[in-house]
Amino acid sequence: MSIQKQVAPILITTAMIWELTLRLLLAGILGAVIGLDREYRAKEAGFRTHFLVSLGSALFMIISQYGFAEILHNDPTIKLDPSRVAAQIVSGIGFLGAGTIIFQKQFVRGLTTAAGLWATAGIGMAIGGGLYGLGVAATLLTLASLELLTLLFKNVGLRTMIVRFTTHRQENLTKILNELDQRHYRIISYKTTEEHHGDQTLYRVALVIKIREQKEEQAIFSYIQALPDLTLTEME
Repeated sequence: MSIQKQVAPILITTAMIWELTLRLLLAGILGAVIGLDREYRAKEAGFRTHFLVSLGSALFMIISQYGFAEILHNDPTIKLDPSRVAAQIVSGIGFLGAGTIIFQKQFVRGLTTAAGLWATAGIGMAIGGGLYGLGVAATLLTLASLELLTLLFKNVGLRTMIVRFTTHRQENLTKILNELDQRHYRIISYKTTEEHHGDQTLYRVALVIKIREQKEEQAIFSYIQALPDLTLTEME
């Protein structure tokens, strides 16, 4: 007596392949939109990173839904939890987000970018699961939190400002520190390195300060630029 092996039916049709491809494409586009905002602001994770995070999250979500259907059909005794694959996305994004966070003394940088990657992964999972409306709505809310809320509450709380410059005059350092002290700005981090070139000494200075209003940033910029023999290399 011959036993014929049961052949599993085709679970993914051509129409489904096009639909799943559309999910990947839409997830990548939504992630890229968020990435463009981060790229414009010169953040650690930009266009390509957010595109790949959203695309990869959608892909893993699709695999968790359809990747094990044939195995489950051929052997009903096998018990699998498809959600376990999707659950690992959160853990993986956690490691990726941790790489964008920079901690230096009392200054933490990159938290918003890490949170943006986490939200982007969620958007990719929503699109990969076929929840198109939810994914689009989450994208709009993420952009609103990054841009609109920043404009509405730009004067609420303290802003972190990073200033890097070089100078050959040590008195410039004293002048800047005195100016910041008179304005009652909070200096989070102050680092100076010296480079000796013959008889001259080049001072490389990195300052991290807390300010409250946008106009204060412009005032600091104008003051530093007015000092002689000083080159401003970075200010954000």
